[in-house]
Amino acid sequence: ALLMGLGCLGLAAYGLDKWFGLEGSDGRRFVISMASTFMFQGLVLVLVQRFLRENQLAWSAAFGLRHPRWGRALALAVGAAILTVPVNMSLMWLSQRLMEWQSLEPVAQRAVEVVQTSTRVDQKVLLGCLAIVTAPVVEELLFRGIFYPAIKQAGYPRLALWSTALVFAATHAHLPTFLPLTFFALVLTFLYEYTENLLAPIVAHSLFNSINYLWALLASQVS
Repeated sequence: ALLMGLGCLGLAAYGLDKWFGLEGSDGRRFVISMASTFMFQGLVLVLVQRFLRENQLAWSAAFGLRHPRWGRALALAVGAAILTVPVNMSLMWLSQRLMEWQSLEPVAQRAVEVVQTSTRVDQKVLLGCLAIVTAPVVEELLFRGIFYPAIKQAGYPRLALWSTALVFAATHAHLPTFLPLTFFALVLTFLYEYTENLLAPIVAHSLFNSINYLWALLASQVS
C-alpha cells in the first residue's frame, strides 16, 4: 500500500507538471507539494469513510450534520470566524516580537509567499481551493470529528482539548502561526461542542482561511 501510494504520488506530480507546464525547481516543488497534499486529504477521507462503515455510522449521525439547529450553528460559525481574525492577528504580532527577541527571523508561510509573488493564476486558484475548500473539511474531520471525541470518550477531556489544538497548530509547520493556530483550534473545538454539528467548525475554518487568503491577495496588489 505504501509503495502504491508513493507511485501514485509520483504519477500525480508528473502529470501536474506536464499539465501546468511548470519549469524550474520552484514550479516542480509547488506541484509536488500540491499533489502530496491533495492525495493525503483524499486518503484521510477514505479512512474516515472506512472507519464509519466499520462502526455502522452515517456521516450525518457521526458528525451531527443533521442537527435541527443548523442555521444557528452556521451563524455562530460566521461570527466566530470574524471575531477570531483580529485576535489571531494580535497573537501573530506577539509571536513575531517574541521570535525577534530570541534573534529569530519571522518568515511568511510558503503558501502566502506563492499567493503574493506568483504570477500564475492557476497556482493561486489551487492554493485557494486548498485553503478554502479541502483543508477545512479534512482537518475538521480529522481533529474535531475523530481525534477530539476519541480522546475525550477515553476519559481525557482536557488532553483531548489541548492535544488536538497543539497538534493542529504544529502540523502547519510555521512557528509564527503556532500560537494563533492553537487559539483558533480551541475556538473551533468549543464551537463544535456548543453546536454539536461539525459543519460549524468547517464553515468557520473555511471563512477564516478565506479572509486570510483575500488579505494575502490584496497585499500582493498593494505591493
